[in-house]
Amino acid sequence: MDFFDSHAHYNDEKFKDIRDTLIPQMYENEITYLTCVGYNLEGSKDAIEVAKKFPHVYATCGISPNDINENVDKEINEIEKLGNEEKVVAIGEIGLDYHWNKDNKELQKNVFIRQIEIANKLNLPIVIHTREAVMDTLQVLKENPVRQKGIFHCCPLNQELIKEGLKLGFYISFSGNITFKNAKSASCIELVPMDRILIETDSPYLAPEPHRGEINTSVFVKYVAMKIAEVKNISLSEVAKATRENAKRIFNIK
Repeated sequence: MDFFDSHAHYNDEKFKDIRDTLIPQMYENEITYLTCVGYNLEGSKDAIEVAKKFPHVYATCGISPNDINENVDKEINEIEKLGNEEKVVAIGEIGLDYHWNKDNKELQKNVFIRQIEIANKLNLPIVIHTREAVMDTLQVLKENPVRQKGIFHCCPLNQELIKEGLKLGFYISFSGNITFKNAKSASCIELVPMDRILIETDSPYLAPEPHRGEINTSVFVKYVAMKIAEVKNISLSEVAKATRENAKRIFNIK
């Protein structure tokens, strides 16, 4: 079985000293593709460097709503340049986060829209981070259509968001939180057709049950796939194949 971890952060400080030995282990453990996701300028540069080292790793670049600083105008210009790098497959993660940042909502929207414009200019999809900002996220996407669509990463377990996201042509990516014992995830998983579903770890965060609380790695993406297989009443290999092919499609990986 081959799995595609569509969203991981091997550019995170937790992996700095071990990633060059860890990532090959992922490949040996059936993680045959993974995307290293940028979240600020330096993290985006680092993601690209990781992707350049390993043939099965791809990168995204973007400024997340939690990484907006006083140099954001200059950094957005740099993100556009990075978007031309050969192994960059999306602009992201970008979006809105009103959980951690409530005082700069208009700035967040502006940065989100400007990076959508970059994605459209470069003909790339986007990777969306949204937290406690469902309605504003959907409004931005409806008013600023994304040519190559994209992914709701670590998608909140919100049925309205999923329904509207699917209508807009986006893919829905589930992570380890769907395995948590108190998560009411089945109804959300059921909403997503198999040709629009992705799996991810968001490593090093959100390790799934039974590894909750540990540092997450791409190997644990299998537990996310297992939960989807259980809810959909299909085999794990069917989930692995569908999510792998979906990720390759949205990221335009041949």
